[in-house]
Amino acid sequence: MTAEQIGFAFIILGLFIVIGKWIRVYTPLLQQLFLPSSIIAGIIALLVGPEVLGRIVGLFTAEDNIFTQGLINAATLEVWGTLPGLFINIVFATLFLGKSLPSLSKVWHIGGPQVAMGQMVSWGQYVVGLLLVLLVLTPYFGVNPLAGALIEISFVGGHGTAAGLGGTFAELGFEEGQDLAVGLATVGILTGVIVGIVLINWGARSGRAKHVGGAAKFSSAGRNGIVELDNRDSGADMTTRPESIEPLSLHLAYVGIAILIGWLLLEGLILLEAFTWGAWTGTYLMIYVPLFPLAMAGGIITQGFSDKFDKFRIIDRKMINRIGGFSLDVLIISALATISLAVIGENIVAFVSLAVAGIIWNIFAFLVLAPKMIPSYWFERGIGDFGQATGITATGLLLMKVADPENKTPALEGFGYKQILFEPFVGGGLFTAASLPLIFQFGPTAILILSAVVTLFWLIFGILYFGRK
Repeated sequence: MTAEQIGFAFIILGLFIVIGKWIRVYTPLLQQLFLPSSIIAGIIALLVGPEVLGRIVGLFTAEDNIFTQGLINAATLEVWGTLPGLFINIVFATLFLGKSLPSLSKVWHIGGPQVAMGQMVSWGQYVVGLLLVLLVLTPYFGVNPLAGALIEISFVGGHGTAAGLGGTFAELGFEEGQDLAVGLATVGILTGVIVGIVLINWGARSGRAKHVGGAAKFSSAGRNGIVELDNRDSGADMTTRPESIEPLSLHLAYVGIAILIGWLLLEGLILLEAFTWGAWTGTYLMIYVPLFPLAMAGGIITQGFSDKFDKFRIIDRKMINRIGGFSLDVLIISALATISLAVIGENIVAFVSLAVAGIIWNIFAFLVLAPKMIPSYWFERGIGDFGQATGITATGLLLMKVADPENKTPALEGFGYKQILFEPFVGGGLFTAASLPLIFQFGPTAILILSAVVTLFWLIFGILYFGRK
């Protein structure tokens, strides 16, 4: 991959951003759905790429026809395929930069309900998947019992986790598990976005979601996403003089430092495991822990040093918001544009059953359990958990961006706090990585019992402790 190809891939991505924005400006239906331009751009890129247009052209022409790749070349798609895993680190590194760090009690008070909700939903996905395997898929269709872990691996873990566990699938004799996991991750992203937007529209019209679209949520001017000429605010404050250092350059450097600290933390944990429990047991789990929750921790550490030693308060929160917002848009477009639609196959029964069961459980948890577990702003906060549990972390961020674009609720802040006590364990964390070997070693029934106990614990704790508040 050359520098020219990488640069060209970003130029093409920018073109789709512009196309997506102007389509939204002139499409009332998309405005009524509160569909962000980044989603529109990503879907358009998917449609004109090899997965849709390319396959249609391939039905009527020879394989060497230039349009069997669609309108996007392979090199560009290869670059885009790496972007979600990179830019999610930037999104999380920016969550706390430029903010005064809260006390631990505030972290628990704001993020605690979403920790309980997220843990309950994720462990519940193991319960649903293992029950489906034990009662239907294995006895009647001969599906490998390891398939019981696929909902959580695919829906909460996403494409990165599904692909990262490929070696584990192969070692345990379940090679087709990776294809199923990647396919379910694709279904999860699409379902998370589509069902999430439907739920947000229902919430806006029923009065449960009070901040959709911001201050001008139902005016025609607000719906098209254009700020009126006489009502425009500055996107950031200039905390340094450009002749000294460009403020954007300096803020990007601080984000990079936060990610570097997160990477050092992760590498330290991997080394610790290699010389302790990993060496003793031969089981290595830390290599499956994603970087982005530790990048968030790096942002907290960076901000802590800034609070203590930077008397000029150089880090501007509004500038950081622009960096995080740009990164989220790039992430969404590249993730949607590179979805693989060519999975399913001979495991269609297991694939569809697991997908439907996981979606039903997530919707039930959001509509029925979230109001009982989250004491305030349950819709705005719960929709982020729904998005993450159905698609990926970026889906949760996207849905919260639609439901609360001006951050008038603690949803985004609580969602960020949640990751500290969430991602190290599930959603690509320790238990996600260990779930396949554990099912293989101890059997699906034992892990079902464990998952049910943990799910009930978080459910009861959330209702009795946070729900009463």
